[in-house]
Amino acid sequence: MLKYAKEIAIGLVPVIVAFMVFLGVNVVPLLFGAVFVGLLLYALRTKGGSLAKAAGGRKTVSRAPAPLSFEEIGGQERAKQELIEALDFIVKPEEIIKFGIRPLKGILLTGPPGTGKTLLAKAAATYSDSVYVAASGSEFVEMYVGVGASRIRDLFNEARQKAQKSGKDSAVVFIDEIDVIGGKRDGGQHREYDQTLNQLLTEMDGIHTNDTPRVLLIAATNRKDTLDSALLRPGRFDRHISVDLPDKKGRSHILTIHARNKPLDDLVDLNKIAEESFNFSGAQLESVMNEAAIYAMREQSDIIGQRHLSMAIDKVMMGEKTDREASKEERERIALHELGHAIAAELVRPGSVSTVALSPRGQAMGYVRHNPQQEQYLYTREYLEAQIMIALGGAAAEELYYGSRSTGSRGDFDQAMNIVRTMAESGLTELGIVDKSMITPEEWAAVMRGTLDALMERTKALLNENRPVFERSLDVLMKEETLSGDQFRTFLQSAGQAQSA
Repeated sequence: MLKYAKEIAIGLVPVIVAFMVFLGVNVVPLLFGAVFVGLLLYALRTKGGSLAKAAGGRKTVSRAPAPLSFEEIGGQERAKQELIEALDFIVKPEEIIKFGIRPLKGILLTGPPGTGKTLLAKAAATYSDSVYVAASGSEFVEMYVGVGASRIRDLFNEARQKAQKSGKDSAVVFIDEIDVIGGKRDGGQHREYDQTLNQLLTEMDGIHTNDTPRVLLIAATNRKDTLDSALLRPGRFDRHISVDLPDKKGRSHILTIHARNKPLDDLVDLNKIAEESFNFSGAQLESVMNEAAIYAMREQSDIIGQRHLSMAIDKVMMGEKTDREASKEERERIALHELGHAIAAELVRPGSVSTVALSPRGQAMGYVRHNPQQEQYLYTREYLEAQIMIALGGAAAEELYYGSRSTGSRGDFDQAMNIVRTMAESGLTELGIVDKSMITPEEWAAVMRGTLDALMERTKALLNENRPVFERSLDVLMKEETLSGDQFRTFLQSAGQAQSA
């Protein structure tokens, strides 16, 4: 009945009015009154819609995330410890006063994308029992003068008001991508950016650590070198915390966290997956677990196996398999190219090859997957030269068999040149110890050409000595499209024994 009340009223009102006219009642005042009420309701509705539209004109900076604890964040033990110490001025004010410590106003989280900077900020709010208010640097960038600065003021005012309404003594303001508004001021034409940054500096100077509610600003960036020095000085961002890519132990912890709600096979070894996912960020590791679950569901499997996780690592590293079909000649060139990488890798890093594949994935028509190596943070010249030889192995193999290269080596050459650049900046080339800004383009070209040409000749000589490996491996790779590392090493060992005999 209520569902059709509007339609019933529309039909009933004219009948009542006609009946009143029939009885001789003057209905003109009633009609004028009805028109006035209708116009009033329409005006109020239009005004309400305009206000709602205006309110929706800017992104809502206040968010109420689900509580997140530091225990739920893996792979960042050192960063978490530093952040907890910085938060103690909110959690343990008596101890702070006892030691005469000046409470911190701002914490800057720096590190690559996907390492968990936003998660750390949310966990900081939970740990300190604070109101959490968040915004992105891009939200303050407007073409209208003064809008960015006013939004900075609104952000801090909102944090204080929410803390007071919630009965909390503190608030955490989180600004992601702070490099958008906190870049170095060079006196150029970006005056609006400068006003927004100046307002942020003013707000940070206005944070009094003995006020209630206390406000702590946490910001995140992966471009710390671009930030203005006034923003980085003590008294504003007092503590800079590096949030790096996780090591093997951290990766294992992250994988364990994301595996909690997934039906893993009892034989799954997450430590092995952690080894194979070297240099993966936390976001990439979460994607690995998610993609593995998708593969299992695609195969209608009830559990996620080790094979699904290995396939997921390939997917995250290089993309999904594609339907591109190459001609037989192209496939043979691609196979020789990848075998060149594999032979060079196995000779300079024995036991390093895991799989040689001819299947197209992402932008690659084939690839070599390597076994995990011991994690290193310092590299010698010999190690880096070996890495360059592995990168040049594909092009060297093409030159040996076809007398020329193809465009498939472009990415390999980029990788090799980046390694040479690292060597030069680390004083590991004939240039010696130099300031990279003082190296001329001609000198860069000379050191690149000299290093790469010499290592290319070494690589071709190495591959030429192992031509039988190409011949035996090529047949299997063309037929099966994949060649396991153990099978490949068997071919390599048998070829070596035949040469020695």
